[in-house]
Amino acid sequence: MKRLVAFDLDGTLAESKQPLKEDMGEALADLLDVADVAVISGGDWPQFDKQVASRLPARANRARLWLQPTTGTKLYVNRDGSWTPVYAELFDDAQKAKILKAFDEALVATGFVPEQTWGERIEDRGSQITFSALGQQAPLDAKEHWDPDFAKRRIIQADLRKRLPDLSINMGGATSIDITRQGVDKAYGLKKLRDNSGIALDDMMFIGDAIFPGGNDYPAKELGLDTVRVRDPQETLAVIAGIVACLK
Repeated sequence: MKRLVAFDLDGTLAESKQPLKEDMGEALADLLDVADVAVISGGDWPQFDKQVASRLPARANRARLWLQPTTGTKLYVNRDGSWTPVYAELFDDAQKAKILKAFDEALVATGFVPEQTWGERIEDRGSQITFSALGQQAPLDAKEHWDPDFAKRRIIQADLRKRLPDLSINMGGATSIDITRQGVDKAYGLKKLRDNSGIALDDMMFIGDAIFPGGNDYPAKELGLDTVRVRDPQETLAVIAGIVACLK
């Protein structure tokens, strides 16, 4: 019997950078009645707050919810009615400068310069540097059509791995590439979750849309967790309903 269900965010619980829809918030509240729930993704805390924390119905048992921004290099819990950080593992200034330089060089070398962008393309999230190909405020339709098969980002990812061999470089969301410390991926985050929650990995399962080699959800499968790959949030709703029925 599983005690905790962990989720990817964009493409799994919600559309890219969009808040949870009402039916997803209600489904998570149902799940929180029977299990702990974790959300682990590349976004920083403000994005998690906008997409998840502020979208749950009042009845949701927030004390059983674990939120892990920036691929698990941060952890937030709700105690006494407010969200508080448990830890945050941050890059220093020299590491950030090295990463930004590598991004500039890789984009020139691979030739992926979009015709139009919306907002900043590189975001400093403290413990993670994230590249969004079309910009942080790109509309969902443009993002969904830019790299649906991950082919463009695999080329950029391969170039970055040559320039930054001592860091982890993974694809996330619809257009993003996330850079973290070496060994930091969702498996790392899930192990940190185990250590802080006291829930064994064997008692967890993971649900995501990118559970394939090179996808940023795949490390959860490599870690040995039971995993479910979903196509979109609508399929996630069906999976949650099945889990709730089994755990009740």
